[in-house]
Amino acid sequence: TGRLVVKKSFEKAGLRFISTRPVYLVRLPRAGECGKTEHILFSGTPHASHTFHPCRGSPLDAAFSGLSRDIPADFAERLRTATFIAFRRLLDLCERESPDFLLLAGDVYNQEDASVSAQLALRDGFRRLESLSIPVFLVHGNHDPLASRLRSVRWPGNVTVFGELPDAVPVFRKGEGTPLAIIHGASHASGRETRNLAALFRRTEACGLHVGLLHATPGDADGVARYAPFSQEDLKASGMDYWALGHIHDRREVCREPLAAYPGCTQGLHINEPGEKGCLLVTAEARPDGGYAVRTSFRPLGPAVWKTLDMDLGGAASLDELENRLRTGLDRAAAEVWSGCEMLLVRLRLQGRTELDGLLRKGTTCAELADRLREDGSGVPRIWIKDIDVATRPCVERGALLEREDLLGEVFRLSEAARTASGLQALREGPLAPLFAHARAGKALEPLTDEELARLLDDAESLCLDLLEND
Repeated sequence: TGRLVVKKSFEKAGLRFISTRPVYLVRLPRAGECGKTEHILFSGTPHASHTFHPCRGSPLDAAFSGLSRDIPADFAERLRTATFIAFRRLLDLCERESPDFLLLAGDVYNQEDASVSAQLALRDGFRRLESLSIPVFLVHGNHDPLASRLRSVRWPGNVTVFGELPDAVPVFRKGEGTPLAIIHGASHASGRETRNLAALFRRTEACGLHVGLLHATPGDADGVARYAPFSQEDLKASGMDYWALGHIHDRREVCREPLAAYPGCTQGLHINEPGEKGCLLVTAEARPDGGYAVRTSFRPLGPAVWKTLDMDLGGAASLDELENRLRTGLDRAAAEVWSGCEMLLVRLRLQGRTELDGLLRKGTTCAELADRLREDGSGVPRIWIKDIDVATRPCVERGALLEREDLLGEVFRLSEAARTASGLQALREGPLAPLFAHARAGKALEPLTDEELARLLDDAESLCLDLLEND
């Protein structure tokens, strides 16, 4: 519920963002290059883009979430433009690398935001690519289905938009009659695409590298909304040499033969999209059997990086030592990010046994600590402490507490029993059931995992230890 409130308040402050779609940038072999094909894949938040060199990106006008309303105005402004910066870097990369074409794998903008500015920014970017003679191929996804297109925005002549049924379009190099590649693509007709689009793709008789461009979800994927679900068997049956996929915001390969890859997104938008975001450089070499050997490498683009930083406070006995350890950890994290990172957004996760456990769990301690650490946020990259997660333990032996014949010992024995499979289920069906069955609260809450319940038990133990043991 808190995350929803924060997201809404952040959007009310006018902080909206350009796409983080997945992108692929592709360059096919020139004369004398022995059939070598390079692809650069760029990634972005809900949007997917590919260039051959292939590339993947993020939705323009996508909103960052999970940030407090007291974020400084200058920092907020830099975040507001982060996805636009990632898109500009993608265009710069295209200019440097001279790919044969650019592929965008859907969710280039968010239809719910009525992203006129995003579509106009895309148009201007495509015009720049047109001046460089770089064709663009794009499909629409669940955030920007075909029905959401603004008919008043006309893409330049170098842009091909695929419809709701698979089609195949050849790519030619100037003055050559044989296609370099054949791009197969299909778009989402609506925001709730349930068709297995991948199963409709079929290789044609044309010679060249056959690439499937699609915004879709593996049927066995966890933790993501499933649109246009597919299986590995669907990808293999299509006859494609490579699949440029969009929708999932982290980099991953879902099939090796043929290679099917998600480049992720060009800019992470929240703490669950951590790490550097950008594109994949994909290299494909012709094999003697007529197929292609394809491999990938990563190119960062996003100016803002999210990171969860685990901090070991074991043995820390004073606030001085606590602060020194945190500052050292933040300095180290800032030094490790890529050179184009302008903003590092951090969740500090405090761990280890420390005498400060009770203090860290009291009142506004963590909020005050976060504010103090934010005071130094003037360097490059600029650091913002998103929040502090306390997972420390008190400096007591748990085994000794379980043996004690007093109220505190009974508390720890009850907690220990609740950690079994049957104990966790009893918590769900007993004391927690009325909360999740509540007419209003139940709609805002997601079921707790075993790990989350165990963390609640840890917190309860620490609270009882502090109340019953300390003065």
